[in-house]
Amino acid sequence: MNQTFGDTTRNNGSGAFAMRLVISDGPLGVSWKHASETCEFLGDVFALQHAKRGADYNDARHSIIYLVNELLENAIKFRVPGSIRVDCSLADGNFELTVTNDAAPDVANRFQSLIEEITSRDPGELLIERIEANAADDSSSGSGLGLLTLMNDYGARLGWVFRSTGPAVMLSTHAALTLN
Repeated sequence: MNQTFGDTTRNNGSGAFAMRLVISDGPLGVSWKHASETCEFLGDVFALQHAKRGADYNDARHSIIYLVNELLENAIKFRVPGSIRVDCSLADGNFELTVTNDAAPDVANRFQSLIEEITSRDPGELLIERIEANAADDSSSGSGLGLLTLMNDYGARLGWVFRSTGPAVMLSTHAALTLN
């Protein structure tokens, strides 16, 4: 299973401000706390870099934190045990993020079905449908609301690459966001 969905194009070159973090699955495991602390850290670091160009620090920080948090929480929630790699870069107001983790094949297949739907329809219309469906059914989950919000409200360009790696599927989620 080697498949690509959405926009995986990366425009930030070697001159971009960049950082790679690896969250290792050690004795304490990987938890939601790691997502929160990681997104706050990356939001601060990259918003400061962006603000050096006269941009709004708070707006950039908020957008970066929301993006990183959404993708990192998904990686934590749907992964098999192992490390999660987070690659970020910033150049000329373009923030790019790639989160890579391993997933079980059945989880990857379900996620691909969701991705096919959200990339083939208008994200604004689908977002409203999903919000209404979730409001009507408290047990509803896996609806893609976070991804749809990123696409619709933040203008995030998202893409996914699935690669078979034996018993697991390596999933790389790509995101690009134009910061104000």
